[in-house]
Amino acid sequence: MSTSPLYVYTSTFKGKRSMQLSEETIFGAFSLIFWSLTLIPLLKYAFFVLSADDNGEGGTFALYSLLCRHAKFSLLPNQQAADEELSAYRYGHRSPTSASSPLKRFLDKHKKLRIALLVFVLIGAGMVIGDGVLTPAISVLSSVTGLQVAEKKLNEGELMLLACVILVGLFALQHCGTHKVAFLFAPIVFIWLFSIFGIGLYNVIYWNPKIVQAFSPHYIIKYFRETGKDGWISLGRILLCTTGTEAMFADIGHFTAASVKLAFTCVVYPCLVVQYLGQAAFLTKNLSSIEHSFYDSIPEPVYWPVFVIATLAAIVGSQAIITATFSIVKQCQSLGCFPRVKVVHTSKHIYGQIYIPEINWILMILTLGVTIGFRDTTMIGNAYGLACISVMLITTCLMTLVLTFVWQKGALAIPFLIFFGFIEGVYLSSAFIKVPQGGWVPIMLSLVIVLVMYVWHYGTRKKYNFDLHNKVSLKWILGLGPSLGIVRVPGIGLIYSELAVGVPAIFSHFVTNLPAFHKVLVFVCVKSVPVPHVSPEERFLIGRICPRPYRMYRCIVRYGYKDIARDDGEFEDLLIKSVAEFIQMEAVEPQFIGSDSSSYDGRMAVISTRTLQGSSSLIVSEHDDSDINEITQSSRALTIQSLRSVYEDESVQIRRRRVRFQLPQSPAMDPEVRDELLDLIEAKEAGVAYIMGHSYVKARRSSSFFKKLAIDIGYSFLRRNCRGPSVALNIPHISLIEVGMIYYV
Repeated sequence: MSTSPLYVYTSTFKGKRSMQLSEETIFGAFSLIFWSLTLIPLLKYAFFVLSADDNGEGGTFALYSLLCRHAKFSLLPNQQAADEELSAYRYGHRSPTSASSPLKRFLDKHKKLRIALLVFVLIGAGMVIGDGVLTPAISVLSSVTGLQVAEKKLNEGELMLLACVILVGLFALQHCGTHKVAFLFAPIVFIWLFSIFGIGLYNVIYWNPKIVQAFSPHYIIKYFRETGKDGWISLGRILLCTTGTEAMFADIGHFTAASVKLAFTCVVYPCLVVQYLGQAAFLTKNLSSIEHSFYDSIPEPVYWPVFVIATLAAIVGSQAIITATFSIVKQCQSLGCFPRVKVVHTSKHIYGQIYIPEINWILMILTLGVTIGFRDTTMIGNAYGLACISVMLITTCLMTLVLTFVWQKGALAIPFLIFFGFIEGVYLSSAFIKVPQGGWVPIMLSLVIVLVMYVWHYGTRKKYNFDLHNKVSLKWILGLGPSLGIVRVPGIGLIYSELAVGVPAIFSHFVTNLPAFHKVLVFVCVKSVPVPHVSPEERFLIGRICPRPYRMYRCIVRYGYKDIARDDGEFEDLLIKSVAEFIQMEAVEPQFIGSDSSSYDGRMAVISTRTLQGSSSLIVSEHDDSDINEITQSSRALTIQSLRSVYEDESVQIRRRRVRFQLPQSPAMDPEVRDELLDLIEAKEAGVAYIMGHSYVKARRSSSFFKKLAIDIGYSFLRRNCRGPSVALNIPHISLIEVGMIYYV
């Protein structure tokens, strides 16, 4: 937002409007800019939207997450009652949800409306990602045009080459992480803001102090009266003064809502107003300078320092929107709306700073294409304005739902929607006029992104529903007996499934086709819940699927949409500790004891990973890999360990310390509990295998043409070209067993 003075006046009056320039139109343009900044970023965002954060996280998906929790708008039926007990779950809820609300009942009755809401949110996310393409292009290109003002010899091609070099350098440095250069960001932005404030104040005093009269909205009326239809069309470019507002909301997770409000209202807003005021004062006396109004308005003695800081500020602004794009993609992926991509933590100390290589290089290619293809900030501005105002209008609609269902302030929701919806609707209608002159870019980008996200979410939902409706009957498992009708060999089998309740159909493939299976089975479900972060104390839910002799457990690992599962090598050990803790908890707490064996599945307990550090269930000792032969006894374990050591010798960086569990001497321990814990320890020493289904999803023959197109072509293509689930879950390749299965959805 702070770099928008580089191009707002130029974009507004360049072209057909340049022949109608007068002092009155400059006054009117500034009045429009001032009230746009006041009503949208200041009033709407600083005083309303920033207060609707989700546990400190912002953006369209944060608002959607609030609605999924408090109004039950989620389409993926993997939420449990235990999720509502998370400390972050009730965040932002002002009062109990009114289940009898007519609007709520209407939305619950019509599932298609919830699908429409999801598509609406995806369009907003697609537009924000489109901003990640357009912001670097317009910011860097606008900043380097200052060279053309000072050095008349430079032609358009040379400026384009310089802009492309800066853009390639910007994207190439993303893998280093924001934290390595972030210490420069604050000084650059601070110097830039006070530079434009000083230049604006100088221009007001030197050129035309009467410009302060333009604060009156009376000049807006005069502007439209004089310019007519051209004035309405120019709104699509005047709204560029508000660009970056949505990124401000999306980036609050890196700071706090209070700090963003304070910085904007006390520093950014007044500096921008004074700069636009000064630039308008300069233009009233220099109408011919509209082509490069910002750089022409800079006093000559400070021209080059301001040019340098303007270029640096453009890079910082671009960095901010690129970071916001990474965050949006991560949120989409966690909520099942984006294919699995590699997410890299770039800082060990600052949580939330991430880098996504695939997205970074796609953004770079698209940004270079836009820069080289348009070669003009006015054309890029047409595209940029449409993308920004679309996201703002979507945020207004989502905020209205938050006011209604989360804050329970329906009386405020309607005026909010009418007031801001009307203002943004007028801007949007003007921006749509420019679709043939560059506005088609964000529309096409958003359509492609929304198509990818919706097809992925649709396929994921269909696959989950197939698993849900084809669960293995618990009576069938109980009928097989504790041996499951096969040989139970030493070891732990971690069976990964997306089901939070029930046994997946793939389990029957193992039991009916394999002659032997592990003695201890743990069904692991790694799922995202609609909260930004899940604390370590609440991450694990442990339960039992069958009676004690079966040695079958369930572990649900919960992550928020901003959490990242780090490959720290502790998951396996934490899982064993959690199961051991559950076994002891079950023996002493009566709510886990019941005669009805069929009710075992579904009774879960939250096991804190932090309290496990001081748990007395097991004695934990660490040892180096070189000591493993002295600890493991079975030939199978030795074979697995020899293979693992060869694998790790090739990847030295993943070598880890091994953990050995022992049972403490406790005469008071129940014999059945002791036997179960001993079986768990012996199974751990024998080895752990990770078992996953390698699924192929196909549409049924009776499906419609569009469903076959979405599933057989779209979803299958995305699954083949994204990261595999085993890689995304950091499962060691040497211990992985995959079994193929076809899903006819």
